[in-house]
Order: sequence, then C-alpha cells, then structure tokens
Amino acid sequence: MASRPGALTEWPWSPLGSFKYLLVAPLVMASMHSYVTAVDEEKDLSRLMIVVLMLWRIVHSQIWISVSRQRTAKGTNKIVDKPIEFEQVDRERTWDDQIIFNTLLMYLANIKLPGASHLPPWRLDGAILIALLHAGPVEFLYYWFHRALHHHFLYSRYHSHHHSSIVTEPITSVVHPFAEHIAYTLLFAIPMVTASLCGILSIVSIIGYITYIDFMNNMGHCNFELFPKLLFHLFPPLKFLCYTPSFHSLHHTQFRTNYSLFMPIYDYIYGTTDNLTESLYERSLEREEESPDIIHLTHLTTHDSIYQMRLGFPSLSSCPLWSRSPWYLTCFMWPFTLLCSFFLTSALSSRTFVFERNRLRDLTLHSHLLPKFSFHYKSLRHHESINNIIEEAILEADEKGVKVMSLGLMNNREELNGSGEIYVQKYPKLKIRLVDGSSMAAAVVFNNIPKETMEIVFRGNLTKVASAVVFSLCQKGVKVVVLREEEHSKLIKFGVGKNLVLSTRNGYYSPTVWLVGDGIENEEQMKAKQGTLFVPFSHFPPNKLRKDCFYQSTPAMRVPKSAQNIDSCENWLGRRVMSAWKIGGIVHALEGWEEHDCGNTCNVLRLHAIWEAALRHDFQPLRLPPSHL
Repeated sequence: MASRPGALTEWPWSPLGSFKYLLVAPLVMASMHSYVTAVDEEKDLSRLMIVVLMLWRIVHSQIWISVSRQRTAKGTNKIVDKPIEFEQVDRERTWDDQIIFNTLLMYLANIKLPGASHLPPWRLDGAILIALLHAGPVEFLYYWFHRALHHHFLYSRYHSHHHSSIVTEPITSVVHPFAEHIAYTLLFAIPMVTASLCGILSIVSIIGYITYIDFMNNMGHCNFELFPKLLFHLFPPLKFLCYTPSFHSLHHTQFRTNYSLFMPIYDYIYGTTDNLTESLYERSLEREEESPDIIHLTHLTTHDSIYQMRLGFPSLSSCPLWSRSPWYLTCFMWPFTLLCSFFLTSALSSRTFVFERNRLRDLTLHSHLLPKFSFHYKSLRHHESINNIIEEAILEADEKGVKVMSLGLMNNREELNGSGEIYVQKYPKLKIRLVDGSSMAAAVVFNNIPKETMEIVFRGNLTKVASAVVFSLCQKGVKVVVLREEEHSKLIKFGVGKNLVLSTRNGYYSPTVWLVGDGIENEEQMKAKQGTLFVPFSHFPPNKLRKDCFYQSTPAMRVPKSAQNIDSCENWLGRRVMSAWKIGGIVHALEGWEEHDCGNTCNVLRLHAIWEAALRHDFQPLRLPPSHL
C-alpha cells in the first residue's frame, strides 16, 4: 500500500479473493462456444486465443518466479543481497490482477474495436509498426510518466507501493495500484490499437508484443544478472536499446535514477543514468555461487506440495501446507501437477538443488530439495537411488567446506540409511558434520509436554525420537501408558523400565496428554478424553479428527527475530516456525560441535544441553493451548 493511498488504489475485485478469475469465466466460455458452433467463415480464432494468452502469461510469470528464486538462493550473479520477508510476499500476491484486467479489456476490444476481431495469424507490416511505435512513443512517454510518478504528490499516493520492494522479484514488476495500471494499459495499447485501426493487426503480433513486455518486466526485476558481456562487446549500442536487471535494480535502490522502461536511451539523453550502472553490472556478473555454512536436505511430500514449496506459488508458499488440497488444485490443476511432478522426479531426479537461503547471525543456511515425494521413501525399490543422491550431496557439500548438513523429513529414516549412520561409516574422514535432528526433536517434544503432567498415553510407530522422549519422561517420574505390546517390548529393550505401563483397557483413557506419531489409527484417537492434548513426535502431523481436543504442532520452534530472508512456510508449519530437525543442524553449527549427531541411537543425556543451546540462540518454544498452560 502506498504511504498516502490515492483514488483507485484498490482493484475493483479485491473482495473476491481467489474467485476473481470467475470474472473472465463467462467470456471464456462464450468464446469457446462461439468458435465451436460457428461456421468456418465466422470462426474468430483471435477471440479464442485471448484465454490462451491469459494462461500463457500466468505460466510465463510463474517460470520467472521459480527460476529467480532458485538463482537468488544459489547466489550466482545475485544483484542485491538483502532479505525478502512475508510482508513483501503478501503485498505482491495481487500480481495476477493486471492479467485479469488486460484479459477483460482484450475481450472488450475484440467486440468493439474496429479491426480487432477475426485477425489473421501473422502480418509482417503490423509487427513492424508495433515495434516502431513501442521504441518511439511508448518508451518516450513512459520515461516522462515514470519521472512524474516520482514527484512527491504521485509517489506518496501511488508509486511508493511499488517501491516498497527494495529487493525485487519478477512479479514485483506488475505490483502497482489500480490507477497506475490503467495508465500503463493505455500506454502499452498504443501500438496494438494503432495497428488494429490500420487493419494490419495479427494474432502473433499481439501475443509476441505482450510476451515481450512480460519478459522484459520480469527480467528487469529478477535480481540476478544474466546479460553476458560478450553481447555488449559485439554490439555496443545495445546498452541504449535494452536494459539489464542490474540497471533497473539501481532504480529500486537509488530511486532517482534509471527511469527508462526497457530502453535506457532516454536516461542517457536526459542525464538520469546512475553512476553505478556499469560497476554494479560487472560486479553482479562476477559474483559466484555462495558456499553456505549449513545445508538442510528435505524433499517433497504430496503432489500438490510443489505449489507450496518456495519455488512454487508465492501466495501458497507463504502459508502452511494444507491437510486437504484446495479445490482449484484438485479440480483444474491436476494435469499441470502431474506434468511438473514427472519433470521434477525424472529430469531433475539425479541430484539435489538449493531452493531457499536464510541468514542467522553470521551463518548462511541453504535448504536443498531432493526431488522425490514421500511415497518414494515408502517403496524399497527407491531406497538405493535416494541414498545415492544423499551421499552425493554430502560429498559435494564436504568438498565445498560446508560445516553441517541436517537430514530433514524422511531423509533420516532408520530403515533408509540408519538415520545417516551409513554415510559416516562409509566416509569416516568427512569434515562436514551430519545431523539427523532427532536429539533436537526429542528435546522439543519433551519440553512441549505440560510441566504438571504425571501420566501420558503413548501411541505411534516407535522411532529414536519417541524412545528418547519416553525414556526421559519415565526418568522424570511420568507414567507412560503404551497401547500395544510390540511397542512396549521395544521400549523395554531400549532401557525404559520404571513408570512404563502396558494398557489392557479397551475403553477411554484417563490421561489428557497423548504422545503420538505415525501409525496411530483413527479408532485410537477416538478413545481419548475430551480436551486431550495430542503431542506429535513424528515428522508428519496426525489427522485432526477430534474437534473437542487440542493438537500441537509437529516438533518445531519459532525462529529468532534476527533470522533473515524467511518468506515461506516449512511444509505445514506456520510463519517463522522451523522444524526441530532443521534447528538441530543450525544449533550444531552455532555451538561449533565437532561430532556427528546421527545414527540409530539418540543420546538422551544431551537433550537438556541441546534444548538450552537452542534457547540461548533465541529459538522460542511454541505456545501450548490455553487449557494446558
């Protein structure tokens, strides 16, 4: 929002939220119906292509979002090294409003504007006219209009909304108040309306011109430099005809320079070119890939999680992963979902890649994605390939001098790799320290149980986290009721003796705190008393069946206020909340511990020490439900 919002700041359909696309639905259906039912001579392909253009623009922008976020996380050729936070993501979630606005106007023009319907596929004269009108009037008028927007009257009411983003992302380019977009639309319409009135407009020229505008807008705000020096050496006048991402980035950091649209010639003519233009361009090109201090290795969960990951839709990645996919993903996006899932797990399946970069004090944390879904980990035939990818990632990180690698989600399963033990045994001279995060997770779960608790119910697949928590609770004097004999026997073998009880009841259980994990059945949840607190010890949250009970988060803590560049949610966790497994690696690096923290056993004697270390580094426990405080 601008500092002093003026008239026509909000989009007219803002109250509709995600349902705003229903505005174009009648027009889309009408164009499809008329094309199918009309005789060949009356079919209007240009009208039908409006919806195709709308979809292409959305996909085109999303490609830029994904590429830009991956490149800036990696650090190669990065321009501005400042953080992006949730405030900016929320402000820019309206980036697609201008596509809807343009689509509605294109349908209107197709009906009312002479020469805008029944267009031929291609006309060279029309394309030339559009190019000339853009290079001339459009670029010139935009330059002076942009300078006018930086006058304090218009800047405070409109343009300051766009400049709230110092560090830009591709979609920052189209985040403006509604009034500004009206002006931009009128400006960019000049070439197409002129060609239409002259009778030389074509389908390809429209799609090509709008794609050019989108491409240049997205490129100028992508925050990584991609123009090689060779282009400017081979054709020196190019610097007057085409801007670079670093050129426009200076406009967002300096505000009073580099006003041009896509062709910097007017900045050079009128003396508004920033003095740092050349040096920033060269410095950005020379910037190499960043070597982090910590790497957290995770993976995808469900097919729809590709949208919630940081490289997916920003509006979804800034919110916790849903327990049930939104209706529009299930009904309309499933072909695209399957296509992207296939691409990730086939073309990119041989190695991990960075998708997020965070800063905490003097440490840099990279999150790497192993392109597999949860169901791959449950299949034995995929275990070898997954372990090979993890092993390669460890060796590569070790070679680059990374201090710690933490294994997230199912990458640390005991049945997969012995919670990371096989890598330590295979490569005893590793300089990098492997952390499976179980000690931190056990410490979080143990301290999440209300202090006055004297008796709990345990149910779930027994893991090293669960064993450590149960052992610590029994040592503290808490009575632990186990529902299944198999789990009871395993806990006895682990060394748990006193205060461990095998239940023989079939009805309701009196303890109001349950320690639960993967494997708990729905019928077992229904045996809990009203008001019971379910405390998960597993990576994945249990099904929330009981509305009369409370469900804690999976093991996690709130990150310190000093943590930077946190603009997405980690799976189902809330904003600025981090899983205990990820925190375990960070604390390990902050403390400078030299040993590995992985394997089939969990050192229960370290739970207190690692918990205190996390608190000392300003990680904060999540709040308990009011009735269990």
